Amino acid sequence: MEFVRLGSTGMKVSRLCLGCMGFGDAARWVHKWVLDEQASRPVIQKALEMGINFFDTANVYSLGASEEILGRALQDFARRDEVVIATKVHGKMREGPNGGGLSRKAILSEIDASLRRLGVDYVDLYQIHRWDYETPIEETMQALNDVVRAGKARYIGASAMWAWQFHQALHVSEQRGWARFVSMQDHLNLIYREEEREMLPLCRAERIGVIPYSPLASGRLTRDHAAENTLRSETDQIARSKYDASAETDQQVIERVAELALRRGVTRTHIALAWLLQKEPVAAPIIGATKIAHLEEAAGALSVKLAADEVAYLEEPYVPHRIVGHQ
Repeated sequence: MEFVRLGSTGMKVSRLCLGCMGFGDAARWVHKWVLDEQASRPVIQKALEMGINFFDTANVYSLGASEEILGRALQDFARRDEVVIATKVHGKMREGPNGGGLSRKAILSEIDASLRRLGVDYVDLYQIHRWDYETPIEETMQALNDVVRAGKARYIGASAMWAWQFHQALHVSEQRGWARFVSMQDHLNLIYREEEREMLPLCRAERIGVIPYSPLASGRLTRDHAAENTLRSETDQIARSKYDASAETDQQVIERVAELALRRGVTRTHIALAWLLQKEPVAAPIIGATKIAHLEEAAGALSVKLAADEVAYLEEPYVPHRIVGHQ
């Protein structure tokens, strides 16, 4: 396993991050394809055995069940100081006027709830899951700063927003001397590259570590375009809403991934992840593995280095897409 500093911090994370949205309780969430605890634990254990030290979850994943499963597994299989635990806040956790969002009340309540579920005293990376249009960014950043100062989080990060919003948050932190975002978890893959226009240049300039989600476009980059026959592809309406199954240019990109994989004698997963890993300033794509084989295949991408002409060949068919993921 390879390791890299997360942005400008001194903290080193594995080049692959295990995304834990797929671990949880189908009865407590919209996604019916999630693994229960018994099925999740071997995947988490395998990730640790492979050298992965970076794990990403969120309070809203299965309404806390993902955090509970991850926390118990890490307590059983790892030492706390050897792993990097990231979780997120924003999603609605309960009915009522303060059941979600990024108010001071919500953040200070939800960090404590996440720590209880994870069974830890602190998280390494506490991220805002989306932008809160109803709460002043100054209130959010001050609350996050207090979380860091209280020792409940080592660093803070953000996810899925406009570049101008991210810049505004960074400016507020610098202006007030508060803890600053060190990472951006955004939607980025070969068939959705809108983040390359403004967000990635901003992250490069500000030395922000990028940890992209959906690096394989929910599996679309790993199989023929029309072959959507998994439980997730059939039931995950959120993932389906991100991609246009009829987009001709997307099909061309997928075909080029398959062609290059065949030419190189590797898998499509290797090519799609290798493309991401060579992007600056990507630190660690988030791999939503629900099978040990998914982890093993993803790890193989670390040994695949794409030439400049191969990168250009993969990127050439791309056309602008509608913005998705900020909602």
